[in-house]
Amino acid sequence: MPHPHGYELVRRALNFDASAALPYTLPIDAPVIERLNAHYGGTEWQARVHNAIAWVSVPNLRMQPAGHLQNRDIFGAAWRTDQRPFHLEKPALDGPDLSGYRWPAIDEIWDEAAVKAQVERGRELGQFVVGSTGMGLFERSWTFRGFENAMTDMLLNPGFYNALLDGILAIHLQVVERLAALGVDGILLSDDWGDQRGVIMGPRLWRKFIQPRAAAYFAAVHAAGKWTFQHCCGNVTAIIPEMIASGLDVLESLQPEAMDVYAIKRRFGRELRLWGGLGTQQMIPFGTPQAIRAEVQRLRDELGAGGGYILAPAKPLLPEVPTENAAAVVEAFTG
Repeated sequence: MPHPHGYELVRRALNFDASAALPYTLPIDAPVIERLNAHYGGTEWQARVHNAIAWVSVPNLRMQPAGHLQNRDIFGAAWRTDQRPFHLEKPALDGPDLSGYRWPAIDEIWDEAAVKAQVERGRELGQFVVGSTGMGLFERSWTFRGFENAMTDMLLNPGFYNALLDGILAIHLQVVERLAALGVDGILLSDDWGDQRGVIMGPRLWRKFIQPRAAAYFAAVHAAGKWTFQHCCGNVTAIIPEMIASGLDVLESLQPEAMDVYAIKRRFGRELRLWGGLGTQQMIPFGTPQAIRAEVQRLRDELGAGGGYILAPAKPLLPEVPTENAAAVVEAFTG
């Protein structure tokens, strides 16, 4: 049955309107779902999980499985996705040169029927619908050049790298326009700028290359009357003030192994909404069920105080999670 409160709970959270019920999302990988079915003796437990947000993706902007387009994505990068983590087999470009490259047209990328079906399904379930434009500015840039080469291009080939980012941004903005036309509630830029230590390219290069384009992206989303969301793994504490100033409404992932999520709430809790925060590197796979329940309660109490928070694990429940720990997360979220 549709959960009638998902959209309203998220709307209230985004407006810092504290509610007795906290919105949550709980993505679970298929192998874990199968084990939970066995644990609970059926699928009835699934009816208790009411994800407040529908995450809508554009199929052609995902990493493609082997064999698709001769093992290449829509931009020309070859991927291996049959094992974790996904692996870039061959970048789209052989060198720092766009002169012979043909950018895909928006009509080659956009799949109206597939995206519309996701939006309509979210509406049927009473969810807050967030559209994603796929891999973001920095992430997509290294699929063109390889990770090390993209980092080197920032320093040695800045003209090329700026042109590459401009091409990526132009496609993102076209997808934003089409997502907005389908009536999504928010639009998400997915771009991992951090690792466990801090901003991958450093704050200076982030400000030079990424921030102006992220600001343009957020401005386009706001101009369409939608909320701005940012998926970003790793430790980006150093640039959070500039992310807010650039127009970010909601920061998603919040890996507690990389950032002090409680300190972020204390410092930015009236400027930035938070989504995530339950650790999937340590707490969920290696903690006890009792510790998991206690941490979920702390997140509810501290990050949920005053609104502005959507409870979620930083990543989906992945196959390495013990069944009893996965059950503890489900019960803590739905209890």
